[in-house]
This record gives sequence, C-alpha cells and structure tokens, in this order.
Amino acid sequence: MELKESVARQKQALLKTLSEAIKIRSVQEEAKPGMPFGEGPAKCLAYMLKVCEDMGFRTKNVDNYMGWAEIGEGDEMVAILGHLDVVPEGKGWDKDPYSGEVDDTNVYGRGAMDDKGPAIAALYGMKAIVDAGLPLKRRIRILFGTNEETGAADMDYYLEKGGEVPVCGFTPDAEYPLINGEKGIVNADYTTHFTQDGEVKLVRIQGGTAYNIVPALCEAEFAAPSEEAKALVSRFNGKDGMTVELTEGGFKVTTHGKEAHGSHPELGENAIGKLLLGIKEFPLSKGLQEAVTFLADKIGMDPYGEKIGIGLEDEVSGKLSFNMGILEGDADHLTVKINYRYPVTKTYEDCAPKLTETFKKAGFELTSEEHKGALYVDEKTPYVQTLLDVYHEMTGLTGGAMSIGGGTYAKAIPNIVAFGPIFPGDTVREHLPNEFWEIEILMKNAQIYAEAMYRLAK
Repeated sequence: MELKESVARQKQALLKTLSEAIKIRSVQEEAKPGMPFGEGPAKCLAYMLKVCEDMGFRTKNVDNYMGWAEIGEGDEMVAILGHLDVVPEGKGWDKDPYSGEVDDTNVYGRGAMDDKGPAIAALYGMKAIVDAGLPLKRRIRILFGTNEETGAADMDYYLEKGGEVPVCGFTPDAEYPLINGEKGIVNADYTTHFTQDGEVKLVRIQGGTAYNIVPALCEAEFAAPSEEAKALVSRFNGKDGMTVELTEGGFKVTTHGKEAHGSHPELGENAIGKLLLGIKEFPLSKGLQEAVTFLADKIGMDPYGEKIGIGLEDEVSGKLSFNMGILEGDADHLTVKINYRYPVTKTYEDCAPKLTETFKKAGFELTSEEHKGALYVDEKTPYVQTLLDVYHEMTGLTGGAMSIGGGTYAKAIPNIVAFGPIFPGDTVREHLPNEFWEIEILMKNAQIYAEAMYRLAK
C-alpha cells in the first residue's frame, strides 16, 4: 500500500479523534495533585495516549507534564513535537469553542489549528506508515506537550527526567516552508531611584502593556506651581506629538504611538520613546533628568538597539530588534521593561552584559531578566534538506528555510525545527475567536508529515 493511500484511509478516524480532543478544554489552570497544569491538559493527554495505545503504539505518560507515543525500532529516534494545551477561548465566538464540530469542509473549535489539529495529523501520519508496512531504521516518537502556550515547562520536565533527545525532528506548530532560525529573546527590567527637589515633580508615569508589544500610549503626570504648569503647557502642547494639559496641581503629558509586535518594532511607533524625547526638555530634578535623558538619547525611537550599543546583525536573520515595551514610575523611581531579540548566529554574551553595564553606568539596576536562547540549524543540515525536499515535492511550491524574530516550540527540545502547518497565504486563526481548520488542508498536512517522518526514519 502506498503511503499516500494509507494516509487517505485515516481521514475519518483522524477527524473523530480531533473532534473529541477539541471538546476537552485544555487551558492551563491551577495545579492539582498529579495535574501540574490543571485538569484540562491532563484529561486531554490521557485521551490522546489512550488513542495511541489503541493503535498499538508504545506510550508513556510523564507525570502528566507531557506524554509520548512511539513506533519502530532502532537506537536513534526521530521526534515530532506537538502540544495539546490551548489558549483561553476569549470572547467573540459564533459557535461553541469546544464543540469539535465537523462539517463537510472544516473542523471547528479552539485548538483545531493550534495545535491539536497538526499534532493529530502527525499522529495519523505515523499510523499510515505502520499500516503501509514501511520499514524503518529509526524509531518515530510523537511528544504531546501540555504547556506550550504558557512556558514549555512540560519539555523542561521531560528532559530533566531523562527524556531521550531525538537525532532530528520537527514541530508542526508554525509555518512552511521551514523555520531553521529563531532569534534569542531577552526580557529585562531596569530600575533607577532618585529624589526630586525642583518645582516640577513627577507624580506618575505609565506606558505600554507588555514587553513584546510596541506601546501605543504613554502618560506622565507632574506636580507644578500654577504659573510654571501654564508655561509648560503653552510651550510644549502639540510639540513632537505630545498633548500637554493642565490638571489640578500640575499638568499631564500624553503621547500616542502605533502598536506592533516586539519582533518587528520598526513597524510600530513607540509612545514611550516619544514621551521621553519630549519631557527631557522639561525643568526636572537632576536625578530624574539624567534618567529621562539617558532613556531618550540611548533608546528613544530606536528599534534596533544601535544607540545603546548592541546593534548586532547577521546575514541569516538580520538586525537585533529592541523594544522598550513598558515604562512605569512614580515620585522616586523609574522602571523600564525591555524586550530585545538578538540574531540567530549571535549569543546572549554578545549583547546582554554590555546592555546591563550601560544601564548600570546610567544609574539603573537590572532587577529582572528572562532569556530564551537563539535557535539555528544550518539549512544545509541533512534533515533540514529532507524536510524541504518533501515540502517542495508534495506541494510544488518554492521557498527555503527562514529565520524569525519570534519563538516556536522547537526551542524546547534539541534538534527540532518548525515545519508547517501554515502554508504561505493561508489565513492564520490561532488564538482568535472562531478558530477552525479546513479539512482539505488538515489532510494535506497529514500527507506531508507522513512522508517527512518516513524519510527521516527510513
């Protein structure tokens, strides 16, 4: 039996399994005994492992953090990394987000596209390989994660418990043709303290909502004598995009920008940077003036970290991206929260220590930091070439490996790259209301994944 025909025969079983999986609300909730991410993810994992056992696959539940199913023999293992957890449904649905409804053209519900649909497509690709009786030199293991959406602690646990590292593999949780490079991501908080002794005093400053979103709004409130406040409003209102208006006891400054994702801050307009560039001309107390001037001059509207001295770049992934995502403060402190993403062939050591030292010299202390290292697999690597060959042959489409500023599940396990399931030009519906996936595209993915797994393992 040809593999293509074997995959086609899985269609009804695949749709039934996906429908039942969608019906399980696998959103992370409060941990319970034996359920580290709550009842929903554990329940969905149990369901999927039972499906795999009924297929005759070897399975293991790793303490409800994650689980896996495996076929074949051999010393080496190929891995497919999927996840069963989903983001909360949110508002705006026209259908029950957990109906798992299947009609003639689509499968509906949270997780249909991200990532239950792709993971189950890969699972039935494995089943098709077995049913076709194709010989394998390597084992094929599908890993079912339950914490991808909120941190990937599932795969950390798998590795901590001695989970086997694959020789190669892919995660069906991104886009085609293939993602072989993912920038390193750092979220860092820097705080400075000061005293104010002048007539114009900062009361409150707030801008931005998240590290990885270019802020569209920033506001600062100041206390000042009436005549000084009126003079500043007259001088600065409307200048450089600032709105400056009188308040009881002082004045307020507002700037508006344009939101964009932190991986491409050049596509947005940073409201915090605009405000800092404006208020650095105000008659502020020395400590506050120095802090504001530093942030304005060394960051301001720069989306690449060049002004502050970490403007890294490579041919594979382009420039470092730098986003001043949040600024908050009051009468005695400022905290700025930065999201920056360094090129895939560079390292944390190439940028983070220099950034922290620059902030330190300006009187800021590093108060919090999170780091996810870069991922880069050379496009010439044999398994990357195999995956690209499968994609080109089975779709007739062109295109090569890509590097991105975001992060995928591939960072969770060594020797994994992101491969599908979104085709160029497809509508992206994950994390949005009314998530659904076209059955035709679902089955196309099952065909591609089956062929890819077979070629990696034969």
